Amino acid sequence: MPTNPRSSSRVLTPRTNTLHVPQAKLTTFLPTDSQSKKRHIRDETQSVKRRKLSSPAISESEDDGSDVDVYSEEEEVAMEDARMVQARARRQLAIDLHTQFVSSSASRCRRQAPSTLPILQSFVSSHKSDVFKCQSIGEDTYLTPPYACAYSHGSRRGGNPRLAVATEQGTVHILNTQKRDDWDSEPQRTTLQQHQNGIFDVKWNLSDTSLATSSGDQSTRISSVETGAITHVLRGHASTVKCLAWDPTNESLLTTGGRDGAICLWDLRVGERHKREDTEFLVAAPVMTIHGAHEDTIVKSKPKPRKGKQVPTPRTITNVLYPESQPYGLISSASFDGILRYWDLRQSTTTRKTKSAKRLPPTELYCSPVDPTMLHGSRRSRGIISMTCGTGPTAGLIFALGADSRIHAYDLPTLTAQRAASEHENLQTNSFYVGVSVSPCGRWLGCGGSGTTGNSFLFDVENAARPASIRQKGVELIGQKGEVGAVDWAQDMFATCTDDGTVRIWRPDIGTRRKCAQQPEESRWDWSWAM
Repeated sequence: MPTNPRSSSRVLTPRTNTLHVPQAKLTTFLPTDSQSKKRHIRDETQSVKRRKLSSPAISESEDDGSDVDVYSEEEEVAMEDARMVQARARRQLAIDLHTQFVSSSASRCRRQAPSTLPILQSFVSSHKSDVFKCQSIGEDTYLTPPYACAYSHGSRRGGNPRLAVATEQGTVHILNTQKRDDWDSEPQRTTLQQHQNGIFDVKWNLSDTSLATSSGDQSTRISSVETGAITHVLRGHASTVKCLAWDPTNESLLTTGGRDGAICLWDLRVGERHKREDTEFLVAAPVMTIHGAHEDTIVKSKPKPRKGKQVPTPRTITNVLYPESQPYGLISSASFDGILRYWDLRQSTTTRKTKSAKRLPPTELYCSPVDPTMLHGSRRSRGIISMTCGTGPTAGLIFALGADSRIHAYDLPTLTAQRAASEHENLQTNSFYVGVSVSPCGRWLGCGGSGTTGNSFLFDVENAARPASIRQKGVELIGQKGEVGAVDWAQDMFATCTDDGTVRIWRPDIGTRRKCAQQPEESRWDWSWAM
């Protein structure tokens, strides 16, 4: 029996032998101390030295107690397999750690934002300092209903809160809605008489220097905010102009939609100069027109009436807007159904051999694949009343108030409607005068409501972009009489217009709201609050 235990594992072979490399023990954890790390790396990277035996026998000089061991080919393969198993174990551990980190990060990203419902429930409005009246220009009435309102772009960024309110009599009131005490008088307002018919939409340009108004007199007019003078008169619709939108990349371009079912695109640099009394203005025609934009026809051309046949009622264009993520696109909605359509506004021409180039109307690239107004048990389609783009956490979404008394969210750029919708048991939309608007922070959405209660509603929509989000119940603002139509947001304030001829401003105030809840009978003479 050999005295040296190492000799029992020594095998003679005419082939090359391998020097012994101590095998590192497999562990389920990575070594942490510096010595273990160095030893771990040395064991992995140590090269395998080979030498060729000159004879089958090993000389006694080589058997003098040295640390050199010789293994067979099978043992070499086994050790190599063990090293590969060890490397795979370390590699798999690193992969598992990375996967765990990524999954935890993704779960944090998917986590829903905390509810801001307590903030919405703190909105209050003073009967004295937060109410503005729209005086009538006629002698038979004192107040006139406001049809549209819009805060300036500076107001949404925290600047001076200027609110443009358009009325049934074609008047525009520019109000300063900054917070003031009950005993302070109303700041001086600017009044512009732009039309002799109702104004259905009003919008500020990007620099807040001009106002665009669309009216029932079939025209759209551009006015200077500083002087009040009319600078442009746009004519091209065959019926009431219901909506308008400024191009966010060029202040000289805007789009309008009307009850005639047409969408008109305008360039304020093109037109004929006219002079009336002491004012000079441009009268312009549309540079491009999309006739029957929401009709079920491929060719969008001006309809030609046939003898003996009644022309069907056109599908009214209720909203047009420019999505920020699509610089050359336009999105429109109509009163017929909940389908949104996307238009490519890049100029296209066709050249004929015998005629000069002819400009073609914008192309409809795609539309909503499903009508969301029919996803909740309705047997027929319902139209879209008002539409607005999300911002901040809701960027990439379009919110549309439908005639089915629900607020639907559409994803950009596919215009696919989400199945879940924001709703309230008291929200009613029986007319096409109710508006919807997203707050500058993008977390809240406000809308008006039809009926005799005169209530408006606030919703927390910060999690609306998450498919699995749970829709929260909206907050009802109580205190106005009649239908609440147009609404709009500025920073830390929400404006609502009622057909009783008043405009009310709502602000978050936790202290006042708590007082109203504790003493409702005494507070109702001075305040209105959220429920």
